[in-house]
Amino acid sequence: RVGLRYHLEHVEVRGNTTTLSRVVLALVPFTPGDTLDVDDKELELTRFRLLATGFFRDVQLSLRKGTVRGSVVLVISVVERNTVVVNDVWLGLSADADPSSGRARPLTAYGGLDVSETNLAGTGIALGGAFAIAERQLALRTRFSDPRFLRSSWTAEAQLLFNNAKDFFGNRDVLVDDPTQTVAQDYAVLAYQRFGGRVGAGHDVGSVATRVFFDYRLEKVDATPPLAASHKRGSDVEPIDFDIVRGSSVLSTVSATLVHDTRDEAFLPNRGWHVLALAEASLTPLGSDYPYGKLVVRGSRWMPLPWAHVLRIEGIFGSVFGDAPMFEKFYIGDYSDLRPHRALDLAFDRRAAPNFLNNAIAEVRYGDYAARVNVEYRVPLHRGRVTIYGVDFFASTGVYGVANGRDLTRPPRGYSGLSTVPVDLTFNLGIRADTAVGGFSLGIANFIGFVPIRSEGQ
Repeated sequence: RVGLRYHLEHVEVRGNTTTLSRVVLALVPFTPGDTLDVDDKELELTRFRLLATGFFRDVQLSLRKGTVRGSVVLVISVVERNTVVVNDVWLGLSADADPSSGRARPLTAYGGLDVSETNLAGTGIALGGAFAIAERQLALRTRFSDPRFLRSSWTAEAQLLFNNAKDFFGNRDVLVDDPTQTVAQDYAVLAYQRFGGRVGAGHDVGSVATRVFFDYRLEKVDATPPLAASHKRGSDVEPIDFDIVRGSSVLSTVSATLVHDTRDEAFLPNRGWHVLALAEASLTPLGSDYPYGKLVVRGSRWMPLPWAHVLRIEGIFGSVFGDAPMFEKFYIGDYSDLRPHRALDLAFDRRAAPNFLNNAIAEVRYGDYAARVNVEYRVPLHRGRVTIYGVDFFASTGVYGVANGRDLTRPPRGYSGLSTVPVDLTFNLGIRADTAVGGFSLGIANFIGFVPIRSEGQ
């Protein structure tokens, strides 16, 4: 469809008391001298792109008559918001194991915080940091992002990371070769550290709604797995593969990420798409001790319903090929809302999946393949313009699966028929709030996860 067309005389930014006009104009695909179609979808996408920065609470685009007949001025009116924001808060309970003895513990706490200044001195530069802690676990992150690096159209990003982590392996009847322990262990505990960083660059691709990012990552990994360990997988006793190099190793990867984002709001969108596709490779010529490839595709669509409610449909699929370290594989807790998700790559919980369907998902902790389909229903409870911009009730449900290659080709003995397929159900409900200091979600699934549900294997 072709609408009225005008000669664009000027682009004017209003309401930006902190954000520099050049930062706003850098996100606008129109320049003086262009022919402007009033029905061009890029106008609406530009508004969504500006809202997605997190710099503004409201953005409106309008046209004003120019100085000559047939010309117009594009007016971008913004209402700024606080740009020191809390990106994420982690706080919950988990069931883990003592890192020294490997004995199961019923209840421990974990927490963390991710904070950013997303618009430093109005330049659009973002500085942020995050930490996550649990019993004898610590993760730290610092990051930097410049959307107009050296006044160019490229985004530059950098991140430093440190993880002092533990992880818990073994399904049942765990045996660990550890001469320092005189009692039986419930789990084989892997201790490892990571230190490194990531640098990257991004650019628009054809539209303000689509961007591509290229990243290089380099990490040093120090791991201390048990000398040997075994457990029961199905009906058989098998050795535990910790999927990590003993001692010191190097992880070096290159990746490309494509992001398509047409959401009308960043935290409580009513309509639009968010699609992400990631391809990552870790190769020996890059100095890596972990040759593998990784593909992830995730898509979400938000649809407004006639009674002002919102429906979201989400799909995720991922696969890993080769010898990836365990923290790069797909973790069961990241797909089930009834188990704590990883925070900054720390896994807090030792438990298997809830296993509502009584199948081989109980045998899986990390997998080379993962998929999930989820549906969420959101009901607006409050809309404001000062400190709390929006509060919504949400309820979600879905089905997911996580598996290694052998779980599909050689299922564990003791399962038959459909029970060999490692899939499970997930659900959650709670409150989401968009505030002046960031967006927050509070759900009850983590606490429901402590209600006894059959999750043991055969």
